[in-house]
Amino acid sequence: MKLLVCNVGSTSLKFKLFAMPGDFVMSEGKVERVGSLTDAIFHYQKTGAEKIHKENISVPSYTAGIQMFLNLLVDSEQGALKDLAEIERIGFKTVLSKNHYGVHELTDEVLDGMEQYNSIAGSHNVPYLTAIRLFRDVAPNAKLIGVFETHFHQTIPLERKLYGIPYDWYETYGIQKMGYHSASHSFVAQTLEDIFENTGKTISCHLGGSCSICAIDNGKSVDNSWGISLQSGLPHSNRTGDLDPFVIPFLLKEGLSLEEITEGLTKRGGLLGISGLSNDVRDLEYAEEENNDARAKLALDVFVTNIVRYIGAYYAELGGLDHLVFTGGIGEHSGHIREKVCKAIEHLGIKLNRPANYACRKNAIISAAGSKVMVHVIAQNEELIVARKTFDFEN
Repeated sequence: MKLLVCNVGSTSLKFKLFAMPGDFVMSEGKVERVGSLTDAIFHYQKTGAEKIHKENISVPSYTAGIQMFLNLLVDSEQGALKDLAEIERIGFKTVLSKNHYGVHELTDEVLDGMEQYNSIAGSHNVPYLTAIRLFRDVAPNAKLIGVFETHFHQTIPLERKLYGIPYDWYETYGIQKMGYHSASHSFVAQTLEDIFENTGKTISCHLGGSCSICAIDNGKSVDNSWGISLQSGLPHSNRTGDLDPFVIPFLLKEGLSLEEITEGLTKRGGLLGISGLSNDVRDLEYAEEENNDARAKLALDVFVTNIVRYIGAYYAELGGLDHLVFTGGIGEHSGHIREKVCKAIEHLGIKLNRPANYACRKNAIISAAGSKVMVHVIAQNEELIVARKTFDFEN
């Protein structure tokens, strides 16, 4: 079976074409900084062929990014397919749909459930709906499957999911902490289980355009930094993360419109909002090191402080820690962030192998000998989780 996985992030697109069963990757692609007219990045590679890499290009929309990948997928020289009709299933790392959790065929009913939750997960649901509808048109014979980002966190106890709200809001409207990044954190749990046979007490840090931290006890999610929306938790690239809700009525009284506040929270907040420079950690690290940029440093310090705060809370909830894992774009590639986090929590018995940390390019153990906690970098493969669940899906 030819199976395509489309992973739509808040600022990125990832694609992998699989031959299933067997998990064989036929080709893959990635678009970074979607929405940029000048500095987007595009990668494409057919397995066994030379990689195509383009920088400082215009990718104004998700549709444009998807079309770039599809054009190469059937290209006479670089393509892995002769025709898009060869694709039998397309799996999506979908986020949230009212009354639909786990794995579902993306019927009109499921898409309607996604639209009903646009007010909660709009920055993710809207681009996913765009992608799904585009693929419906270009691959009408393929079965489209959504692997929703809530299933791994259904094991979180209610006392850790419930807000301090009137209980009838939970009963009537379902307001609770949902937990997301299921594909990522479940991949971490599965990887540790494959290596050590038992995940023990694990804290998984998915750091990227969107960020989350998950407490995992013996392979099960027991807490997650996301709330009901993907606006919450850690500061993200453009989104604020945790925020006192009374900031909103205060700003309304100060004369800002709801639209202005929403834009500030979702598009001009996070690392971009604090630094005033960029939403990309690579840019901020360069600005801090080369230009001694105070606000770039401040943005990174706020980011690290929040990571440390969640790790401390989950250490307490777990009653100890066996594995600390860094994953996601920032978690896998920023030795600077990893070092700052580990230095701040040395009192938990963590000792970092500094040369190993900075030499790490993929999967590695970066803790030093004698560290009470094993510190890992695990290269994320969310697409593989989605591919397997999409392949195994039965009506």
